[in-house]
Amino acid sequence: MTANRLIDTGAAPGERTGTGAPPGNRTGTDAPPEDPPYRVGRARSVLRVVAIASCLPYVGLKTAWTAGSRLGIPDGSPLLDGGTALAVANGATVLMDGAVVVLALLLTRPWGLRVPAWLLVLPMWVASGLLLPIMTAFPVQLVVRLLGGGDGRPVGEGSSEPFLDPWVFGVVYGGFIVQGLALGALYARERWGHLWRGRLRDLPETPTAPALRATAVAAASAALVPGVSHLLWATGSTAGLEAGRAADRTSDFYVLEAVGLLFVVVTAVGVLLLAFRRTGRPSLRLPLVLAWCGSAQLACWGGWMSLAGLMGAGEAADRPTEATMVTYAVQMLAGALVVTLGAYFFAERAAASAPSAHGALDESRGALDESRGS
Repeated sequence: MTANRLIDTGAAPGERTGTGAPPGNRTGTDAPPEDPPYRVGRARSVLRVVAIASCLPYVGLKTAWTAGSRLGIPDGSPLLDGGTALAVANGATVLMDGAVVVLALLLTRPWGLRVPAWLLVLPMWVASGLLLPIMTAFPVQLVVRLLGGGDGRPVGEGSSEPFLDPWVFGVVYGGFIVQGLALGALYARERWGHLWRGRLRDLPETPTAPALRATAVAAASAALVPGVSHLLWATGSTAGLEAGRAADRTSDFYVLEAVGLLFVVVTAVGVLLLAFRRTGRPSLRLPLVLAWCGSAQLACWGGWMSLAGLMGAGEAADRPTEATMVTYAVQMLAGALVVTLGAYFFAERAAASAPSAHGALDESRGALDESRGS
């Protein structure tokens, strides 16, 4: 019995359903053989350790700052005046990074198979949305600086005042990149792999297809708002930017906006391919990956930037403009629409595959009963 069968039948590892006897206590020569015990390969064990270890720098720094340390914080940094709000934010981000440890264990330990697969989807989606922009933008920013692209500051840094020592960004964002790569490699293919196999041309028409197409069009249309904003900002326009952010633009700012535009395009392409299926040659995995990554970045990063802008709004010049807030709000809406469409799509795929799987299981049981009766 495979991991897919364990999940589909609700049985825990080492258990069987429909036999009437516990494992190791069956009678009859025609009883199916026992499954081998659940094993985790060496590569997955190493990735689990890497994912957990990559959390330590960020958690350690945040814990030290909460305890009053000034490690990596220069004089004059606004972090020194954060007060209770900053302490709460540090605690929340430590919990978020701690979730990476839980996910790594769930994806690589036997008891993780007992956790319903759908409970892992939302944390993985949120983790994707928060890590992907850093994984894509930070390396590009480093390359731009090496090529003499100005004295830019790392992702999220847009103030002329000293914020953090440069080494902090390398350590923290380096850890984030390792987390993203390790979690992506640990992703539990055996739980969802059967739902993304095949090609676009193999997808059947369903009663909800018109509604899914309408949702895809709505999501792609909504994505135009953040798409236009990121395009303007990436090409040098200050329309809709707060005064402080406009004055502090660096090469890093332009890279981050270009990455934001890239994810808008990725989202639109993925969701429209999935909904309209005009070409049947691509693998089904391609639009699903594009829609997953794009919707996660739009929704989660848009929410994170909105929260960061509101929490850091001190001086009038640093307060987010209405245009900025509308951009991130519509960006979150577009991401939410895409992930909603994806949820319905996977629910239909799972429902369509369940009857055939259960029918085959019933037929095998009936044949077994007939052979015993004869």
